[in-house]
Amino acid sequence: MAGAPLVLVMLVAAVGVVAAERGGGKLRQGYYEQSCPRAEQIVKDYVERQVPLEPSVAATLIRTHFHDCFVRGCDASVLLNATTGGGEAEKDAAPNLTLRGFDFLDHVKALVEQECPGVVSCADVLALASRDAVGVIGGPFWRVPTGRRDGRVSIKQEALDQLPAPTMNFTDLLASFRAKGLGVADLVWLSGAHTIGISHCNSFSERLYNFTGRSGPGDADPSLDAEYAANLRRTNCTTPTDNTTIVEMDPGSFLTFDLSYYHGLLKYQGLFQSDAALITDDAARADVESVAKGPPEVFFQVFARSMMRMGMIEVKTGSDGEIRRHCAVVNN
Repeated sequence: MAGAPLVLVMLVAAVGVVAAERGGGKLRQGYYEQSCPRAEQIVKDYVERQVPLEPSVAATLIRTHFHDCFVRGCDASVLLNATTGGGEAEKDAAPNLTLRGFDFLDHVKALVEQECPGVVSCADVLALASRDAVGVIGGPFWRVPTGRRDGRVSIKQEALDQLPAPTMNFTDLLASFRAKGLGVADLVWLSGAHTIGISHCNSFSERLYNFTGRSGPGDADPSLDAEYAANLRRTNCTTPTDNTTIVEMDPGSFLTFDLSYYHGLLKYQGLFQSDAALITDDAARADVESVAKGPPEVFFQVFARSMMRMGMIEVKTGSDGEIRRHCAVVNN
């Protein structure tokens, strides 16, 4: 395994070139070398100071990056507040109400603004901070070509319409990913981010209570391990209406970037219906089984590749969008 890190670096470097050419427009490595040479180091330093104090922020940054890229592309539109005219923003949509880390990103952006006012986008800060946070908790490194610009529009309904839901079956999940230029492998590897983080009971409680509507309140999703479901009902989500209790998505390992999420899937212990869906498709299940049997470095490689692909979705470059001074509001 001594050669694995070198393999990872070579793979990710190669993917960086391909991704930037395919979907990233004018994104490139070292985009800020001349205009703000310390930008990436400033982000990295802050992340490396703060994430050890609150390791769970790594999961929320990855989730925020994902939710941003799937709506209007990777343009930091998920960070925008509702407009003063009353229009609700993406962050007001139900899937985004549990996002945290907005203050964290505001602090990073403020530090970069002190160094280079009006140069580095919020979209790039989010992409870089997500990558660096995963690294701090022992996850993979991937190159992040930069040069994204920030969007000026954020609409609640678009988040409701375009974000994959935890209740989706495989067909709907894949359609959601394909709409963004991603495929089966990306769906499987990006779902691996569930190896870290937490969820609220109301995101999956229908799998525990009256799932089919035929056998009363104890009627659980048959695709969920019965003992696991009973334990969740007994110790965590004790009522069908609980919307405050949090549950580890990867029990016993939710702060560690490892393979246990995939091991859990094969034991029918994926928390969400969308997790369980991954083993209902032959190709996706084959990917899950393959990575679960391999060393962590293989998962790191494929996850890194899919994160880079995701980070290129519908990016704004050139004169599109703007460089927001504050991530929560558009410039005047």
